[in-house]
Amino acid sequence: MHAATTSLAPANSMRGEWTQFAAFLKRPALPARAPRPRLGSLGAVWRLFLLDLAVMGVLLGIAGLVMSTGITVPETALAGIDIGPAVVFAVVVFAPLVEEIAFRGWLSGRPGHVLALIVLLGAGLAAIMLSGNATIHAALVGGTGLLAALAILFALRRRAAMGWFARFFPVLFWLSTLAFASVHLFNFPAEDMAMALPLVLPQFATGTMLGYLRVHYGLWASVLLHLLHNGAFISLVLLAGSAG
Repeated sequence: MHAATTSLAPANSMRGEWTQFAAFLKRPALPARAPRPRLGSLGAVWRLFLLDLAVMGVLLGIAGLVMSTGITVPETALAGIDIGPAVVFAVVVFAPLVEEIAFRGWLSGRPGHVLALIVLLGAGLAAIMLSGNATIHAALVGGTGLLAALAILFALRRRAAMGWFARFFPVLFWLSTLAFASVHLFNFPAEDMAMALPLVLPQFATGTMLGYLRVHYGLWASVLLHLLHNGAFISLVLLAGSAG
C-alpha cells in the first residue's frame, strides 16, 4: 500500500481554490512536500474564508427556517454572557490557537509535530491533576512539557511525514474533523447535547476547510482562517445583541 500524497499547484482563482478543496475532500491526501509560508498563500485563506461565509449563511438560513416552525434550538454557552474584551480575546485569538494546535497541528504527519502534541497533552493532563493540591508543581510540569515539546520540534524539524501516517491520512483527517465538531457540543447544556448535534454542522464544515489549509499551506493558514471565522461569529453575536 503506497502512501497517499499529492502535489497541488497554488490556485490563482476562487474557482481553482474551491475545485482543489473539493478534490481534497473527495480524496484527502498529504502534499508531497511540507508547505512553506508564502505571502501569496494569504489569497488561499481569503478564498476559503469566503466559502466558509457562504456555507455558514446557508446553514444559518436553514436554522432560521427550522426555528420559524416553532422548534426550540438549544442556546450556546455565550447566551447571557456579558461579552467583554476578555471573552472576545478568548474566542477570537486563544481558542483558534489552542484548537488548531490540538486538532490540526499534527495533521502534517511529521514526527516532531506528532510527538510534541503527545508531550503537551501529557503535561497538560498531569498539570490539571496536580492543580488542585500543588499549583506550583502543576505550573512546573506544564512549563517543562512546553519546553520539551519545543525541543522536540527543533530536533525533528527536518523530518518528513511518516509513511504510515500518509497511508492512513484520510481516516485521520476525518477523525480530526469529527472530533473538532464534537468537542463543540460542550458549548451546550449536557441535557441538550443530543438536540445540539445538527448545530455543530458549521464546525464540521469549517473543520474540513481548516484541515485543507493546514496541510497545503501550513498551520498559520488554518489558524488565520479560524481567527476570521470566530471573529465573524462573535461580530454577529454582538450585532444581534445590540439590535435587541
